[in-house]
Amino acid sequence: MSTYKAAHKAEFEANKLAKRLRREVGQAIADFNMIEEGDRVMVCLSGGKDSYGLLDILRYLKEKAPINFEIIAVNLDQKQPGFPAEVLPAYLDGLGIPYRIVEEDTYSIVKRVIPEGKTTCSLCSRLRRGILYRVADELGATKIALGHHRDDILATLFLNLFFAAKLKAMPPKLVSDDGKHIVIRPLAYCQEKDLIAWAQQREFPIIPCNLCGSQPNLQRQQVAEMLRDWDRRFPGRVETLFRSLSNIVPSHLMDAKLYDFAGLKATGVPDPNGDTAFDGEDMPPPVDVISFSGSRS
Repeated sequence: MSTYKAAHKAEFEANKLAKRLRREVGQAIADFNMIEEGDRVMVCLSGGKDSYGLLDILRYLKEKAPINFEIIAVNLDQKQPGFPAEVLPAYLDGLGIPYRIVEEDTYSIVKRVIPEGKTTCSLCSRLRRGILYRVADELGATKIALGHHRDDILATLFLNLFFAAKLKAMPPKLVSDDGKHIVIRPLAYCQEKDLIAWAQQREFPIIPCNLCGSQPNLQRQQVAEMLRDWDRRFPGRVETLFRSLSNIVPSHLMDAKLYDFAGLKATGVPDPNGDTAFDGEDMPPPVDVISFSGSRS
């Protein structure tokens, strides 16, 4: 392939990626009414690929949206050793958008409280969340935007299934646990692999996390690898799983708090959602077949 054709193809793919990500974020915002007229959106910027992508896409959509809203970026400097404190201010100054860098030494707290070798994520997350809620109040933010994507949502579903015995994922929009803030996840429809490609294309100055990202064998990492393996071996499976999160049938689960099993009575009226236990399963044919030898047929 000539240099010209290769460059043209790369540009074409880059445009496709940009359109896809912007469309998916816009669709998620519309589907869950994430951002409204006059909102002041606090975008939590960690220095990782996902939060950079979130800020970048929201900035683009802000110029195109039929409503007016503000964006302010917030980074929490947790005082991790070696953290390059100059990177984010330089990047944000270059963009010309309002921002705040919050300095709180949560790193020392986590290292003091959590025994060596144990997972720090839970405590770190609680400390970070409390600080960000406080900052949102100080800034008058009406929405707090986080950079979790589709793969994070599915990983949370399986973490809760495997380790907490709960059918629970990560919602695209929720009220914070202090009851004062609306938290939104505009990347809810976006795939991680697209965000990785976007970060490379946009050349974001990525800052690695040496506190949680360096811990081996985390349960979340194991679940994420399981999902990636499924995506490779069974194309379409992960997408089907994700769609199932918006297609819940409480009457066919076992939570009596969500469905009144105790008060259930036969009415004599046909019910399209009634029991079909004796019917054959109406499933689409498999996309791919894996033989016992490991080869595809």
